[in-house]
Amino acid sequence: MLGWFSVAPSCPSCGLHLDRDEPGYWIGSYTINLFLTEGFFALVFGVAIWITWPRVPWTGLAIGCGALAILTPILVFPHTKLLYLAIDLAFRPLEHSDLATPHERGIHESGIKRP
Repeated sequence: MLGWFSVAPSCPSCGLHLDRDEPGYWIGSYTINLFLTEGFFALVFGVAIWITWPRVPWTGLAIGCGALAILTPILVFPHTKLLYLAIDLAFRPLEHSDLATPHERGIHESGIKRP
């Protein structure tokens, strides 16, 4: 992983291409992210109502669940990308081209300046 929002093009250990070079490949990852966010939101919302019933703090619940709905997809983003890759590998086994030598850009080509 290069950063929280960017995954390396290939695994540095085995050379597995993490991006399958197909248009729309990561839509599955976004779908998993959406399902996790909605499920976690519904769980927290339901438990909060159940615990505080009959005097539910609706304003606090709205603010808290709104923040939860914004933060959850950000926090699980890299994990859902790798989870989707694992699901994809379970249904579509590796091909020889998936382990070919990666053609990653070098440090000088990426725009990163060395100190």
